[in-house]
Amino acid sequence: MRTVDAAGLEIGDDQPPRIMGVLNVSSESPYKPSVFNSPGEAAEYVDRELIDEGADIVDIGLESANKKFEVLSAEGELDRLETALETIESVSGDAIFSIETRYHEVAEAALNGGFDMVNDICGFADPKLPEICADYDVAVGKMASPPNLEAPGAIEDVDDIYDALELNGLTDKTIIDPAFGGWSEDKTVEDDRETFRRLREFRGYGHPILVSINRKNFLRSVAGRDTEGALPVSLAATAMAVERGAHVIRTHDVAETRDAALIGKEFSRDRLRERDGEARIEELDITTRREAERHLEGRAGDTDIADHSVTRTFEIAGLATTAREQLLSAAAEVAGVVVSDTSDNGLVLIVTPAGVKTLTRQITAETPAVASIVERISERCC
Repeated sequence: MRTVDAAGLEIGDDQPPRIMGVLNVSSESPYKPSVFNSPGEAAEYVDRELIDEGADIVDIGLESANKKFEVLSAEGELDRLETALETIESVSGDAIFSIETRYHEVAEAALNGGFDMVNDICGFADPKLPEICADYDVAVGKMASPPNLEAPGAIEDVDDIYDALELNGLTDKTIIDPAFGGWSEDKTVEDDRETFRRLREFRGYGHPILVSINRKNFLRSVAGRDTEGALPVSLAATAMAVERGAHVIRTHDVAETRDAALIGKEFSRDRLRERDGEARIEELDITTRREAERHLEGRAGDTDIADHSVTRTFEIAGLATTAREQLLSAAAEVAGVVVSDTSDNGLVLIVTPAGVKTLTRQITAETPAVASIVERISERCC
């Protein structure tokens, strides 16, 4: 996992979780407390509500990404950029300033005016935008999106989200964003939940991860909360996101989100990351076969080794004597499967995906008494 330097702010596994606060200079944006058209008032808000509360990055939006509004042209965003530039000149606190835009012209004007990084919610649909970011050597957030400047984040399937992040490549300082939220009529809360469940897979790119989950519907609906009452579910998800590998959390609730992110970081998995002379050792954060495939894709030629990269452990109780003996006998012949007796005459089965695939074939053919059990285990592992 690389560390990205965003104008001196390091973002990566060995760093604290970074909090991205939000300011909007777009009157149509739905979260009104963050919306300003006066640079002086906006700067006061940034200092008081964002930086003083713990924001490391301030992300300034020039237009609402809500799909019910027409998309501004590059010229329309440039008309609003002056307010953003005047705002950052008036801020007294210390933070990294990010411009949210989908256009390379706006990104370049913002960087020339004093912004430190770019946040592209259209995932490099404008192919010149990553070129500008590389030329200026700045960090850039890349949200998964179709190759369409008017349809940010409108992707449902997790595998398609993953593939969309490859659109027009990645710069050395890209921070990837899997795009949570209702970006299209077809995207459901269950799509977002599945993306969240599989968040670790996005670590396979080897780039830091940004998530924007603050008060999102896929969290609110779990607890039956409206936006006003959704802070607790957002904070719970924030801690989980950081524990699963997120590095930047974009939020309107800066102070509370910072605390939740720190809890997630404190109780993240303890993984080996050390240097031994010129060698660098990193234990990959892999808990499922799919996560292994993501990490190995493009690095190790044969992704079949993902079948050997993780283990799952199952306890089986209540087996009849014959079925128990059949399972023990079959498992003894399979590499990647270990069976151990428990004190109450049960079994503990430890398997790799490769091992359970082989075991399934043997059980189905020779020992039908335990075929259903092994089939269920195989579904979980493979």
